[in-house]
Amino acid sequence: MASDQVLLVLLLGVPALLRHPVWRPARANQGAGQGVLLIPGFGFGDRSLALLSMWLRARGYRPTGARIGLNVGCTSTLVTRLERRLEEHAKATGRRVILLGQSRGGWLGRLVAIRRPDLVRALVMLASPVLDPLGVNPKSIRFARLLARLSELGLPGLLDEDCFTGECYRASSTGLAAPVPASVPVLAVYSRQDRVVPWQLCLDRSAECVEVPSSHTGMGLDPRLYAALEPRLTAWAAADAVPARPAHPTVRPHV
Repeated sequence: MASDQVLLVLLLGVPALLRHPVWRPARANQGAGQGVLLIPGFGFGDRSLALLSMWLRARGYRPTGARIGLNVGCTSTLVTRLERRLEEHAKATGRRVILLGQSRGGWLGRLVAIRRPDLVRALVMLASPVLDPLGVNPKSIRFARLLARLSELGLPGLLDEDCFTGECYRASSTGLAAPVPASVPVLAVYSRQDRVVPWQLCLDRSAECVEVPSSHTGMGLDPRLYAALEPRLTAWAAADAVPARPAHPTVRPHV
């Protein structure tokens, strides 16, 4: 989506969200201190999920950002960094953490959940093409390929060709195809109006799939998303009495 379109989505979406009943004050202890790790979409940073973070914090959750900068790096590298953030937040909150990611952030979160289900309370994916990350809008793929070419020229911190065809790609594909352990409830939110990610690619076989009819970028500003999230998040936070296990288990599946 072009920058002017993103700006238009923000200008129209934020006021509507803030006026909606779903944004009204709720019980401050609703989240019971439940940790949430927010993972931004491709090309975005933590600020893109700032409103969601505010909404969670006002309800007693403990959200934290991924701290990966702009989400344009190598998949394997980002999954490793996100695993460390997950470990840190589980230690800080003393319990398992909800992973909540948008677009690429959602399927990165899924890879982390496959790797460390012992630390994950639940997984939420917003418009995430888990069935085929390369099946998204061709413009997004062209941009990703451009990043890979820049990486070959020596620019650090970007996707590289290994993420498309090499070991990184194979490991990611294996992780996305694997079922999420039954101990981790999964919510996949999709939209038939999404012009970036074909909605069929979001229908994770391990997930409860819910439709929120919004644009791809605007999903995080749609009140219907928050209405869908609230009861599920509340139930997960209230039911989780399982403490986080040590951060370094003896056996860990490779993703």
